[in-house]
Amino acid sequence: MSDLVTGDAVVLGLRPARLPSRGLAILLDLAVYVTGYVLISVGLTVATASLDLAAQAAVAVATFLLFLVGVPIAVETLSHGRSLGKLACGLRVVRDDGGPIRFRHALVRGSMGVVELILTFGSIACIASLVSARGRRLGDVFAGTLVVRERVPGTRVMPVPPPPPWLAGRFTGLDLSAVPDGLWLAIRQYLTRREQLDPQVGAAMAVRLADDLVARTGAPPPAGVPAAAFLMAVVHERQTRDAARAFRPAAAGPGAGFASAPAPAPMPGTMPVVAPIPYVAPAPAAPVVPVPPVEAPRAGGFAPPA
Repeated sequence: MSDLVTGDAVVLGLRPARLPSRGLAILLDLAVYVTGYVLISVGLTVATASLDLAAQAAVAVATFLLFLVGVPIAVETLSHGRSLGKLACGLRVVRDDGGPIRFRHALVRGSMGVVELILTFGSIACIASLVSARGRRLGDVFAGTLVVRERVPGTRVMPVPPPPPWLAGRFTGLDLSAVPDGLWLAIRQYLTRREQLDPQVGAAMAVRLADDLVARTGAPPPAGVPAAAFLMAVVHERQTRDAARAFRPAAAGPGAGFASAPAPAPMPGTMPVVAPIPYVAPAPAAPVVPVPPVEAPRAGGFAPPA
């Protein structure tokens, strides 16, 4: 998992797709749909040759509408926003909150696409995409969707931002043993790309990750601490523990490993060498000091001094 992933298995934090890549994906999709429409139309023409003209016209109109609206909606619904053209260009349609699209999203996008892509030859879609800050056409605006780039150039690893000073050392007693590596990676991806996310999406993502972290640690959520700041503080605490664990063996000194080395075993058939016992002079006896008699303590309300 190399990208920030939500609970619905959709990558967040990716760049919105722009007009050139989206236009190329639409052209590829139209080429596939037109090719399929021509092949099916020829087959239906041969199959319905015995029918009257009205029935042939009805079949032709139904086939045209099926390939114009029904097939794109079905493809986007079943592929969760990845049509053939978008898959070739590295694009994907997602919801505004980062989740995968459903049938209603694909239905609105497909219905609006007939007007802004087919009837107006893409002029309305181009204008709307150029005006929108995230390159959305009218179908995306009404459906609440966004086309993002799934394949982005590799960037250098950004460090996790430090927590606020008033949170430093506050979570030293937190049990982090039950937190899986996947959740740590998701938190790190969120914190390093938090500035690139939409503010509302980033805030919802921070709350979701913080709830998952609290559920894993078993500790109640801290009162008055923002979700993003809580994640920063916990990640900083984990990094501190990892650093202390990594440098702990070196703290014993270079000669610590030789003190506990066992003595070599004697060769078979030889007498063991016994070290001579040094002579220790006896210590002089201590002089006897007479002890003065001790008087009995008087009865009173205070305890005697120790």
